[in-house]
Amino acid sequence: MIIDFHTHIFPEKIAARTLDFLKDICQTEPDTDGTAKDLIRSAKEAGVDLSVSLPAVTKPSQVDSINRFACEFQEGPILSFGGIHPECENYKEILKGIRDAGLKGIKLHPDYQDTYFNDIRYKRIVSCASELGLIVSVHAGLDPKCPEDIHCTPKMALEVIREVQPEKLVLAHLGGNQCCDEVEDLLAGENVYLDTAVVLGVVPEEQLVRIVRKHGADKILFGTDSPWAGQKEFVRYLSACSLSKQEKKMIFAENACRLLDIPVE
Repeated sequence: MIIDFHTHIFPEKIAARTLDFLKDICQTEPDTDGTAKDLIRSAKEAGVDLSVSLPAVTKPSQVDSINRFACEFQEGPILSFGGIHPECENYKEILKGIRDAGLKGIKLHPDYQDTYFNDIRYKRIVSCASELGLIVSVHAGLDPKCPEDIHCTPKMALEVIREVQPEKLVLAHLGGNQCCDEVEDLLAGENVYLDTAVVLGVVPEEQLVRIVRKHGADKILFGTDSPWAGQKEFVRYLSACSLSKQEKKMIFAENACRLLDIPVE
């Protein structure tokens, strides 16, 4: 079984123009057309059984429509999280609505929400989400949107982890895109999950293995960031990596199943 814990989809009517906008920022050609249908195709070709979709709310006015779209994907090959923005004053109500709708978690993107992750508003959201049993996935490290101003550094993440003590916090991009030295020094071994989105094949394999073993393979989640990386290519990379068979089993599916509270097939 393989679970991709970090993917993105968009409603069909806006998928094409959204990808056109984002690919100019990312300077990367997308691997899918951004629709659920094409993600399902990609996952099938890669041998991925379940793709977790992470929506990024860039302004508070998007919350309702994004969460309505997310509710369309609660089982089957795609499972979507909900979204929230740090400027939402009624964050407790929104988070309860996300939980009551049956969604498993939320996505936060500090760079696109123009808020540093150690901001009190994020701490309140993470704390409330944790009390509700929701998973919190956060973009961590550099983002092409603002490469000179990282909004979730390993140091900021550590502050939130120590102060809020969330049980289901996931830091994307192995805890910090292009910040792996700091991740290794500051975050490895902390009570937080790290996903592999974007970093496979970028972080030297020796360092990847070192971080996995220092942090604990039971807290690493396979993720691609599709459509910004190929699911098939990332599955092949991790399969060929020098981690043990048991470590790969945990990373590919077992850890995600435990977090999502679904049976391991």
